[in-house]
Amino acid sequence: MNSNRLEAFSDGVLAIIITIMVLELKVPHGTEWNDLAPLLPVFLSYILSFIYIGIYWNNHHHMMHAVEKVSGGILWANLHLLFWLSLIPFVTGWMGENHFSELPVALYGAVLLMAAVAYFILQNRILSVQGKDSLLAKALGKDLKGKASPIIYIIAIIVSFYSTWIAGALYILVALMWLIPDKRIEIIFKEKK
Repeated sequence: MNSNRLEAFSDGVLAIIITIMVLELKVPHGTEWNDLAPLLPVFLSYILSFIYIGIYWNNHHHMMHAVEKVSGGILWANLHLLFWLSLIPFVTGWMGENHFSELPVALYGAVLLMAAVAYFILQNRILSVQGKDSLLAKALGKDLKGKASPIIYIIAIIVSFYSTWIAGALYILVALMWLIPDKRIEIIFKEKK
């Protein structure tokens, strides 16, 4: 099986996740600027989560272009990733509705951590099928961002019980690290041509 069906399914799930998150933004009953103020924490958590989903979509898309064949293990690893990403609307809403309280901020980080672990597992399943000389293996190299992200998430989860603002800043830091699309796969494909 090629990766087209896997990528199409994943794209659909990610689109639904974004739709669920935006539906959590409740319209205020007033017409003044100050009527929007109570929605600010929910909106800020939505922005951060939207960026994270966009990052996963972008990197998943690039990674799937390096996949030559899909195994059952890759399918299950992809579902594992989608499971953790599907929890983002819940933790986003909980964190925003509770004005970035300790436990919701920590759980948000835990879901981000598990999504990162799931992405790592998917990447490794693909590498095990494609081989160590595959385009993806060459593109990934040392993958410093991939290794640093879980460490920062763990620190943020622990810190969230002392300062939710520092934890939030660490979540933003990881998003900023990944916001610029990872060009490694594109570069390898250009070199191949």
